[in-house]
Amino acid sequence: MTLKPLLPARGGFSYNSVTMNQAPAGKKIISDAGLLYAAAVWGSTFFIVKGSLEFIDPIILVGYRFIIASALVALLCLIGKRPLFRNMKKGMTLGIFIWLLYVPQTIGLGITTASNSGFITGLFVAFVPIFSFVIFRRVPSLLGIIATLISLSGLWILTGGLTDINRGDILTLLAAMTYAIHILYVDKFLKEGDDPFTLCFQQFLFVGIASVAVGVIAGLPFGWGNAGTGWTVLFLAVFPTFSAFFIQVVAQKYTTPIRVSLIFAFEPVFAAIFAWTLGGEQIILHRAMGGLLIFLAMIISGLPRDILNFEKRKAVSEEIKSDKY
Repeated sequence: MTLKPLLPARGGFSYNSVTMNQAPAGKKIISDAGLLYAAAVWGSTFFIVKGSLEFIDPIILVGYRFIIASALVALLCLIGKRPLFRNMKKGMTLGIFIWLLYVPQTIGLGITTASNSGFITGLFVAFVPIFSFVIFRRVPSLLGIIATLISLSGLWILTGGLTDINRGDILTLLAAMTYAIHILYVDKFLKEGDDPFTLCFQQFLFVGIASVAVGVIAGLPFGWGNAGTGWTVLFLAVFPTFSAFFIQVVAQKYTTPIRVSLIFAFEPVFAAIFAWTLGGEQIILHRAMGGLLIFLAMIISGLPRDILNFEKRKAVSEEIKSDKY
């Protein structure tokens, strides 16, 4: 698809890429399915990461998984003859946000409870419209605000809210904030025409190198306690990092940041589903109700922006009647 410059948009940058209203219905469905896959994969990793922290340093864990993921994306770029190091500034920008997401979240997961980590990470849903307005001066739609509030209510019910706030919770809050900013900048760069393959490679490579560099400077241990931890690192690199983030970057071309955040709010929902199935935990009614509220929020976010504009709906209805008669 060829991108052509337009007049400056209200948000301070311009694009005429595919938006949620312009994208074909089929691509919207595929992008939503891809984002749901990413949320499901990320939801499966909470207990995996927490268990592995007994055998490997959290920063080194992040470094290994992103270096492996960057190598996989580099292979795809070379096969497709795509540039690896073009316009590194944007890829490094995204890399900084991912590093500030994963390192604090991984360290915090070793300090706080899984429920606190799940809820606080889910707060990025609220930060997306806030940062969208603060950074890009985009005013969220009324439906977007309603959907965000419903989603936050669902997250609170699903996870049980906050209990016994500690240092790990504060680190996880930083991760939630950078999570939201990352979503917004991915949207910005894609709609300016940047290649998703190149952006993925550059951000992954930055996170991997930065983590290893911190490990060397701080004298952190680079080994892991057993072979199982090595397989865990490989799983985290291939599925929740390489495949999920790559799908996120591609899918964001066809939807809005707020809808992306609401779909990603399913991450703790999938975490609960995995706990009920693979983890053998008992199904808890209030967690199921929380998941239903998040699903409702996603449905609301997909409604037309003008559905609450009663004056416009009336005018369209009158126009239809006049054409008919």
